[in-house]
Amino acid sequence: MQVKDSTFLITGAASGLGAATAERLVASGARVVLCDLNDSVNAHAQQLGAGAQAVLADITSAEQMQKAVDAAVALGGERGLSGVVHCAGVVSVAKLVDRDGIPADLESYKKTININLVGTFNVMRLAAAAMAKNVPSESGERGVIINTASIAAFDGQVGQCAYSASKAGVVGMSLPAARELSRHAIRVMAIAPGVFETPMMSEIPDEAAQALAAAVPFPKRLGKPDEFAQLAEQIITNAMLNGELIRLDGGIRMQ
Repeated sequence: MQVKDSTFLITGAASGLGAATAERLVASGARVVLCDLNDSVNAHAQQLGAGAQAVLADITSAEQMQKAVDAAVALGGERGLSGVVHCAGVVSVAKLVDRDGIPADLESYKKTININLVGTFNVMRLAAAAMAKNVPSESGERGVIINTASIAAFDGQVGQCAYSASKAGVVGMSLPAARELSRHAIRVMAIAPGVFETPMMSEIPDEAAQALAAAVPFPKRLGKPDEFAQLAEQIITNAMLNGELIRLDGGIRMQ
C-alpha cells in the first residue's frame, strides 16, 4: 500500500504517538482524519494543512466513531478509507489490595478495559466494514489496521492489572482479526511501545523518567513519538506485515 494519496484515520491524534503519526503520514502525501476527545485536535489538524481534518469522538461510542469513519471515507473520495492507526487509550494504576486492605475499585478496572480493549474493537469493526467496500489496490489490498498495545501486555508492573489486561487483549485480537479480515484483503497489526516521550510520561516525576530511560539497553533514552510513526508507516507500506505484534522498546524488559 502506498501512503501518498491514501486516507487514514488516526485516533488519539491530539498529541503523542497519534499526533506524530498524523504529521508523518501527511508529510508523505497522505490525507488524514485526526480523531480525539481533546478539542486541541482541531488546531493540530489546521497546522497540518488541507490534507488533514479533525473529528471529536469517543472511541467507545459506536455512533461517534461511525461519524469519524464516515468522515475519513468521504475525505478519501473514490479510494475511501485506506487504513487506521489506533493510538487512543488510557493508563491506569491501582493495586488489587492497597496498604489499608481496601480492594481495588471495580468501576475503575471496567473503565480501563472499556477504553483500551472495547474501544479498540469498536474502532476495528467500524473501520473494517468501511474498508471492505474498497476497490482493491494494484497489490490487491483494501486496507490496514494498526493497533497500539504496550510492553505492559507482557511485562506488567505492580498496580497494572487493568492496563496490562487491556493491552494483552489488544495483542490477542491481532491474529484472529487478521485471519478473519484476510478474505477482505485487510491486514491487522499491533505495535507494543516501550517507554516513550508522550504526555502520559510527562506526568511522572523526572527522577522516575530518568530511571526508565536508563533501563533501556540501547538507546538509553525514552522513545520518540516519530519513531513510532516511522514503524506505522513501514507497516502500511510492507504488505507482508500481518497478524503480528512488534515490540518497539529498545530491548527493555520491565522487572
